[in-house]
Amino acid sequence: MRTSRTNVRFSELQLVCDFYFERQESAGKKRRGTSHIVYKTPWQGDPRVNIQEGRNGKAKPFQIRQVLAAIDRLP
Repeated sequence: MRTSRTNVRFSELQLVCDFYFERQESAGKKRRGTSHIVYKTPWQGDPRVNIQEGRNGKAKPFQIRQVLAAIDRLP
C-alpha cells in the first residue's frame, strides 16, 4: 500500500482499517444508506477515517494516503 496507492483493493484497505481502528456504530457493517465506512481514531482533532469503494472494487488513492497517515500517528 505504501509503494502503490493506485492498485489496492477496497477490501484490503477495509481489512487494514478494521485492524487498526474502531468502526463507528452509526456506519454499521451493512453500510445502509451510504457508500462510506467511517472509523474512529484515538485522538482529538481529526477523529475519523472515512473510506469509500472506488471504480472496479479499488480503494481511492487519497483515502489510502489518509489511512496511512492515521496509522503513522498511532502510538
